[in-house]
This record gives sequence, structure tokens and C-alpha cells, in this order.
Amino acid sequence: IAPEDLERKYREEIHANEIVLLAYYIAAINIETVFHAAANRQDYLPFEGICLTDTFALHEGDDELSFYMTDNTDRRERQKETDIRVIVGNPPYSAGQKSENDNAKNVAYERLDQRIRNTYAKRSNAALLQNLYDSYIRAIRWGSDRLGTSGVMAYVSGSAWIERAFADGLRKCLAEEFSSIRVFHLRGDIRKDMLSGGRAGEGENVFGQGSMTGVAITVFVKNPEASEQGRILFHDIGHDLVREQKLDAVKRLCSVRGVGQANGWKRIVPDAHGDWLDQRDQNFASYPKIGDKKDKSGSVLFENFSLGVSTNRDPWCINPSAAELSGNIASTIAFFNNEVSRWLVQKNAESEKGSLKVDDFIDTDSTKISWSPNLKSELRRGRILSVKDGEFVRCMYRPFTKQWQFYSRRLNERVLQMPRVFPNGDLSNRVIAVTGKGGRSGFSALMTDALPNLHTIDTGQCFPFWLYEKEEQVEPDLLGERKSRYRRLEAITDYGLLHFRSAYPSENVSREDIFHYVYGILHSEEYRSRFRASLAKELPRIPCVKPVEDFRTFRDAGKRLGELHVGYEDVNPFPATVDTGGKLLMEDPEATYRVARMKHPRAGVNKNRSTVIYNAHITIRDIPEAAWEYVVNGKPALDWVMERQSIRSDQASGIVSDANRYAVETVGDPRYPLDLFLRIITVSLETMKIVRCLPELKID
Repeated sequence: IAPEDLERKYREEIHANEIVLLAYYIAAINIETVFHAAANRQDYLPFEGICLTDTFALHEGDDELSFYMTDNTDRRERQKETDIRVIVGNPPYSAGQKSENDNAKNVAYERLDQRIRNTYAKRSNAALLQNLYDSYIRAIRWGSDRLGTSGVMAYVSGSAWIERAFADGLRKCLAEEFSSIRVFHLRGDIRKDMLSGGRAGEGENVFGQGSMTGVAITVFVKNPEASEQGRILFHDIGHDLVREQKLDAVKRLCSVRGVGQANGWKRIVPDAHGDWLDQRDQNFASYPKIGDKKDKSGSVLFENFSLGVSTNRDPWCINPSAAELSGNIASTIAFFNNEVSRWLVQKNAESEKGSLKVDDFIDTDSTKISWSPNLKSELRRGRILSVKDGEFVRCMYRPFTKQWQFYSRRLNERVLQMPRVFPNGDLSNRVIAVTGKGGRSGFSALMTDALPNLHTIDTGQCFPFWLYEKEEQVEPDLLGERKSRYRRLEAITDYGLLHFRSAYPSENVSREDIFHYVYGILHSEEYRSRFRASLAKELPRIPCVKPVEDFRTFRDAGKRLGELHVGYEDVNPFPATVDTGGKLLMEDPEATYRVARMKHPRAGVNKNRSTVIYNAHITIRDIPEAAWEYVVNGKPALDWVMERQSIRSDQASGIVSDANRYAVETVGDPRYPLDLFLRIITVSLETMKIVRCLPELKID
């Protein structure tokens, strides 16, 4: 069949439901054209090698295309029987869909994913292993198995597996399965650079705006006769390079030999944790853990802790305006309940036909709802939602940014242990939120007295002073509602108290002393620097400093820092110049102080950080440069204020987040955003003053 006839033939024969196959045939035409050009042939000669298949599904089971493409099925079988020695590819990078509204989950591969569970996941110490089923990691597992005992595999892939905590088991397995591995690291992790305020030095991505994920070229070699096994060589392309510089370097070096002749390969010897880069300080393991839910010995400082709340639908569940939030919740609950009603009717009608699938049924209009796995499960069980399923509380959404949240086990995707920390909006507490395992923004800690979000601190774990236990319900009130009583317990363990009292026998150390001491230590610049690699891969461990006078200094500093960070809304505003251009401000305070987006007069390398344009009427001048040195969750605290004290519109839902409404409706002062910025100048300066006065870290 001539190529020009091939498309028409299969347009006529392929059923409409199988039209996707047509794309495969068009691809085949293109490949055959290339084949003829390469062979320099004028007459038509079919290329018999192409195999149209989902590579990962090749060894999974039946061939779904066999009815339509018997020749292709034969080629599949030949391919499966062939002794493959070279695999080259650019696997897709996808750990999962971005939104449940997309209904675009990754395909599951029973055999391949079981191999990952039995190898990479089994050898991992990470808590969250979802990223091990990213397509490019599946490609690594598939390729290693397909090669057998001998061969070469070369991939252009995402680079997260090289250094992130989730891939520790993967790295351990790779070092055992391959005789040598060469990693040419192209960097380009845009999110890592953003979260670290540009300090990561990732530079531009080699795929331009097509990818925000770091990229690596890796050559894996299996040679059973090699004199050395598990040899790992690494080459970093360099800091802050633009795309063209990276591509020029690849072109110039040409091969692994080219790298060897240039700056050379760096030999890596993995440590016991499976770390290749940024290996941990071995002394870190000798200090008490701040917390560990897998440790049954009780040798931890905090009895319990929790990730911040993950709603999976922040625009719907969180807003600066309590009134706007209430309307959003009512709207999405009404829509969900209507979907439940439709579901039950449809399910009953189709009960005899087979199983009705939620993903095929739901309305995915993102202006009405944001779906998630838990919400789909609620729909599947036919359970309606009610505003009584939660309550409206104030939360710490981002550093120094309070908003209103609908706090609900059912409409928030994951509340985890937070009901033991903040059971409701009435019971007080304080938590130390720290950067979670695998955080890319650099380590930081922030104390707060409000319900924390998952990303208040980068995927942050929150260690509370109090834990609450629910007791019996009291008698119903006049409306027939029951409210639970709670018993309050201190979260610092008996082990933690005994450990510190043993370290400082002359001190009558209290649990409150330990809580503040921990906060002080976590702010030590020397502590963060010395244990940077460890803090990026595991939760903090807390050493006991010597002498006892330094313990008191860290404790007192932690207490002052806690008061400053929790009470940031009450500190005195910094006396920066509030320039109105010599004009009288308008009589309407709301119009005068309304802020849409604060900005600097200039951007980029010419940014003038001493000045912030607040709005068209007000400019803040004479901001000390030192105020920008206090960094929390990846960027200066002042940047968080500039970013969050604004008017923002969520692209998917269209919901507007207007910080001015929090100022007017909750605080009762339209000037709040301006004063907040001035207050955080004070907080930043005072924080750094305390931090810079901390003593040297003298630990055994």
C-alpha cells in the first residue's frame, strides 16, 4: 500500500471509537518516510521494524490492538523476544494529574508498578512514595529490567531522583543494578529556584518554558564483567546558566568522553542513607529526634505533630473575606449535593448494566467545584455535604498572612492530626512549623497561634505545645447541638523532659523551656548551615548545647522570637517614610489604603528594595536593606506581605481573593495592609538582631 493510500484505508476501516489508532498510522507514515530517505530508495519498501504500543504495557497482558493490527502484534511479540542491549529515550515526566477536575490520572501498570513496590519503594525510608510512579521513573525500572544483565540505557529525564528524599530507595537499587552510572546534571528546576528565592542557582531550563522540572542526561551501564560495580560519576553543568549556554555545552562536550576531557567527572560514593548529593552530617543522627511517628521507643521530643491542612481546593475553602468564603462554601456544597442526587438516580438506573464510574459521570466545571479523591469518594457513597460539617476559623495561610478557612474533615482533603492541635476556632495553641522532608525552599521555622496550611512553611510539619483529647459530649444546648469537651495535654514527652533535665541538672527545665529552646536552636544560622543537607532530607534533631548559660540564651531567644512572630500584628510599625506625594489623602479611607499589588519601582537586577509603591496614592520609602535579610519559607518575610496583601483571582474557579476585605471586615481598619508591611519591617529587623546574637553552637 502506498503511503498516500494508507491513511485513507484506515480512515474507512477504523471505528469512530478507535479513531485514536489513526494517529498511530499517521506516525507510521512519517517514520516510513524517514526510513526511505535514510535508505536512499525511490521504490516503496515497508519498514518492518516499527512497533506501535504503550511500551510499559508491552509485558502487562493482552494486546488491545491485535484485532485491528495483526502485523503489529507479530512485531510486538518479536520485540518482546529480542535480546535488547541499548535503550535510548526521553521519557515523559508526570507523577500525576494536576487537578482531579482533569480526570487524567496516570495509567496503572500492574506488573511494572509491582516491580517498583518490590524494589524502589521497599528500599525507601520516605513517607510519601507517589513520585516513584512518575513516568520517567517507571521508564528507569522498565529499562533496567528489559536490559537484563547486560546493556546500556541512556535517558534525558527529570533530575529530582538524583537528590530528592522520595528517591532514596531508587538510588540504592541503581547503585546495585548497574556497573556504572554517569549523570550529566543540566539543572533548570524552576520551582526550586522560585522557592529558594533564586539562591539554588538552577538557571534556565533546557526545554525553555516547556518544563519547570530540572533535567539530567544519564547513561546507565550494565557490564557484569566490569572490574568495579556501582560506580557513580556526576557532572554539574554549573550555576545560573541560561538555556543557550547549557545547549552549547552539550554540543561542545558531545559525549561522556568530552566531559572527561573538560572539567571531568566527580566520583560519588553513596552514604548509608542512599544520598548521592549533599550527604548528611553523621553526627546529626546522635541527637534526639524532634518527632518520629514510626519510632515506638518514645525517644522523641514531641509526642505528636502534623502536616498543615491540605484542602486541595484553597480558592474555595480559604479567603480573606469571611462573607465571601461563606458564599463560596454554600455554592460548592449545593453543587456537590446536586451531583450526589444525579449520581444516585443514574446509579439506580444503570444498576443492571454494570458499574457506573465516577470519573465518567461528574461535571468537572472548575467554576463550580474542585474535585479531589476524597470528594469523589464521598460522591460514590452518596453522602451529601453540609455547612455543619465544618466551621469558619482564622488560619495562617502563608507567613504573616491570616485568612479565613472553612475547617472541615470532609471538604478539606487532609486535616491529618490537626484536630488534636487545633480542634476548633475557640481553643488556643502554638505550633512550631518547620520545613518538611524534601522541601526545596531551604530550611526555616515559624511559630504561629493559628491553624497552619500545608504550605505556610514548605510542606511543613507542625509541632504543638498543646495536644487536645476529646472527652464526652455535654448536654445539648437550646438548639439541640452538642459540643465536645477537650482535655489539654503538653506535647513535650516525658523522655524529652528527662533528657534535658539530665543535660542541665542545675536547671529546673520545664516543657515550656524546651519548646522555646527548640525554636531558638532552629533559628541558629550555624545550626542551619552545619546540618543543611540533613535538614533537607529529614526532620530536625535537637542537640544540647554547652555550657548551661548557652542553653538559657537559646531558650530566651526562642521565647522572644516566638512572641515576635506570633504577635506580629501588635508590634510597632517601623517609621519608614509614607510618601503621599504632597497630596492630601482622600476622605474615603478604604479608597485611600486599598491595595491591588505592591511593587518596587524597578525590577530585576535594578530592583530598588528601599522603596515600595503601595498604590497610586502611597509610596513607602527608606526601607532598610537589612529588613530583607529575614527569610522564611524561601523568601524575605516582606516579600510574603507584598505578595499576599493584594487582589488575586484564581484562574480555574474565577474566585477573587481580596486582602482589603480582611482589613475592613475582620480587622476593622482599611490601613491594615500598609501597617502590616511596616510592622513586618520591625519583625524582620528584630528577628535578625536576635539571630545574630545567638552564641556559637557548642555541641558534643
